Amino acid sequence: MTDSTYNMDYKLKTIEDYNKLAPVKSSHRVAYGNHPEQFADLYLPKKNNLHPIVILIHGGCWRAQFGLTQLGQLSKSLTELGFAVWNLEFRRLGNGGGWPASFEDIARGADHLVTIADKYSLDLSNITAMGHSAGGHLALWLAGRHHLPLRSKLFSKQPLKFRRVISLAGIPDLVEGVQQNICRGACEELVGGLPNKIPELYRQSSPHFLLPFNIPQYHLVGVRDPIVPVEYLKPYIAHAKQHDKVHFEVIPHIGHFEMVMPDTISWQYIKNALLEEPE
Repeated sequence: MTDSTYNMDYKLKTIEDYNKLAPVKSSHRVAYGNHPEQFADLYLPKKNNLHPIVILIHGGCWRAQFGLTQLGQLSKSLTELGFAVWNLEFRRLGNGGGWPASFEDIARGADHLVTIADKYSLDLSNITAMGHSAGGHLALWLAGRHHLPLRSKLFSKQPLKFRRVISLAGIPDLVEGVQQNICRGACEELVGGLPNKIPELYRQSSPHFLLPFNIPQYHLVGVRDPIVPVEYLKPYIAHAKQHDKVHFEVIPHIGHFEMVMPDTISWQYIKNALLEEPE
């Protein structure tokens, strides 16, 4: 990364820009549980063949005031590439989430695809987990949950399998997240305490401890991201490369919120990650 990756004339997108993203109506809204937050918006491509799937998880520091609506435009763009998109909602901090509820919902919501695959022509052999910011953490957690110990509340004998995982300015290491105050205390709040007090829960909730995923990992981050800085990610990337094939791209000019805006430079990086055939 050099100074040429910065364009100080570029005006970073803000949380206000993110919140103004226009909603895009999904093909179907599907409940996967009885709680009001246990649902997903399913976006389907126009073609009637068997659809590869993207499980898409929104960010917002796991907090209730942020939901899935702002990912409608990204979902639509993904369908234009031929993917079905399962834009997943879940309980969050402030509406019943945290450990273990948020994780239970992500796991249950992902696994629900098995029950609707035939109805919507979904290809269960070609699933990508993708998430932005806190959603990147949850996408990575999905990719690693097959390593959860038998004693875990979230252990599953047959968790959903993935072809790849794509983290858009994600948060892969919750312990380091606490230390660097990523999301202003939300990492600690999500798990329910400090790492030195409840280390076992961090081992079950932080993707850092669930390696190897045994699938390719793609990590994309803006060079000027003020929320999930490049320097925060580097130690995890170095660690993960000892276990899996890891692609790490620092995207020029942009910050945090551009990552889910398909009219920005980030879209080309996302397409490349999705369309590259895993080795």
